[in-house]
Amino acid sequence: MPEGATSPAPNTIEELGIPQTLVEDITLKTVYLAGELMLDDLAAKLRVSFSVASELFRSLRRAEFCESKGTVNGIHRLTTTMQGRARALELLSQNQYTGPAPVSLIDYVNRVRAQSVKNFPVRRPLVEKAFEHLVIADQAVRQLGAAVISGTSIFLYGPTGTGKTSIAEAIPSIYHDSVWIPYAVEVDAQIITVFDPILHRQHANSESDNADPRWVRCRRPRVTVGGELTVEMLDLQFHPVSKFYAAPLQMKANNGVLIVDDFGRQRVRPEELLNRWTVPLDRRIDFLTLLGGRKLEIPFDLFVVFATNLDPAQLADEAFLRRIHNKIRIENLDREQFHQVFERLCRSCELPYDRAAIDYLADLLATEWKQPLRPCYPFDLINHILWTAQYAGESPRLDRETLTLACHSYFLKP
Repeated sequence: MPEGATSPAPNTIEELGIPQTLVEDITLKTVYLAGELMLDDLAAKLRVSFSVASELFRSLRRAEFCESKGTVNGIHRLTTTMQGRARALELLSQNQYTGPAPVSLIDYVNRVRAQSVKNFPVRRPLVEKAFEHLVIADQAVRQLGAAVISGTSIFLYGPTGTGKTSIAEAIPSIYHDSVWIPYAVEVDAQIITVFDPILHRQHANSESDNADPRWVRCRRPRVTVGGELTVEMLDLQFHPVSKFYAAPLQMKANNGVLIVDDFGRQRVRPEELLNRWTVPLDRRIDFLTLLGGRKLEIPFDLFVVFATNLDPAQLADEAFLRRIHNKIRIENLDREQFHQVFERLCRSCELPYDRAAIDYLADLLATEWKQPLRPCYPFDLINHILWTAQYAGESPRLDRETLTLACHSYFLKP
């Protein structure tokens, strides 16, 4: 499917592909809550064409649930009848969803498969550009490129402070195209909301005259979770008051990247989370369950990044690790790389760079502080220098004195 391609906007209720009664119920609740609503505004709220909104109005008027309060420039101003208000209150007690009309489950599944993350043409220049702001060994960049091409999953592991999180967060920038995400999906007359304005970055040119407006054109999703991740967050989230569902994290991340940062430090045992991932990682499908027991099979089409400073062999058994096809150890820096990181940071902070001072720091870390050359140290120590200079009302400088003082503020005594 070409970038940005989507199905045309339905012109009839039947073409929506979902039960007509469900759309009529959403329409009636929307009009009731608005009090009065112009027909074109109703179409905008439901994300349907004007012809579909007109058809819905005619159907609700025949049922004596809605009526016209007149027209403005030939467009009806709608309101609910007494019978319609009673029906709307009944519907709201069952389900409070109002807003864009949902798409069908089969349309959602077909769309996700058509715009699979595996279909994106990953090329070496794209990978190198994504990581150019980081200092990474060439071998690690090659491994990362191969992992992204696989479109499956990756385990980034190694000592703390080596930049695993920064590397993980850079991976989504490799994908520069867009995908279509539905506002909501309908299953057995139940609503599952999918589009999340906090997680999904809407494309600048998301509007299209011919596109089905129930879908939002977005950058490929990037969802990041850390220690707050629980098993429950990977299942459908049912709202007991509003009585509709929100999609789990992996469904919101479909066609994109899901980053599990600080893996192994979640509030649940790693084994529980890993057991939940076993089938999706192996078969590229996931199973979700509605309250009534109905199981849904949806695509698991995402690139999963696990980042941890713990030993993977202690976190997962061999069977699970076998399903993670890419395992990349991120190491500490050598001295020349340490210089590169400092030089880049000094340039961005407009701080004069002193190579001799950094050699002094590298020796100081090895002898007095018993520390390796971690990629996080340049950023953290320069911040200490900037804060100290600001407190003293002086211009910041990078030299032996300021680096020594920064070390004494930053490190614990060995």
